[in-house]
Amino acid sequence: MGNSSVWQRAASFAARAHMGQLRKDETTPYIAHPFRVAMVIRHVFDCDDEVAIAAAMLHDTIEDTPVDYDDIAKAFGDAVADAVAAMSKNMVMPETQREADYDARLAAGPWQGRLIKLADVYDNTTDLAPDKSMADRLRVRRARAIELAQNDADMPVFARAISAVRALD
Repeated sequence: MGNSSVWQRAASFAARAHMGQLRKDETTPYIAHPFRVAMVIRHVFDCDDEVAIAAAMLHDTIEDTPVDYDDIAKAFGDAVADAVAAMSKNMVMPETQREADYDARLAAGPWQGRLIKLADVYDNTTDLAPDKSMADRLRVRRARAIELAQNDADMPVFARAISAVRALD
């Protein structure tokens, strides 16, 4: 791949993986969401961690495409794959158990996963805000993401991220 950075390769990989998928508005290509999540991490949260930005680009690939952990690890390394896996819900579990499992894995996973979760809820709030039926669900998701990130709040990037997400309320 020449001189391209990890995040550039991740952007291309994610665009191919999400090809043909649309956001809830049924107009916007889905890939806009992972790109915005990565840009929130970089520009709103002021984080230039390569793993966090690349994993943000890829954060929905395991959950929403045929891509698996091994595909990501082979292309981007274990650190990126671990962060993406932390952000991936186990869709074979019953929904009643899925969220608790997801929160536990996110809490135990790498810090980049929790930062991506904050950026994910930030983007979903700003993107889906006109949809009033989503308001309560988004508020609960923001609160859960902040709660999961509390143990990381001593890191300046988390202080900025938590503040930005709280400002959405």
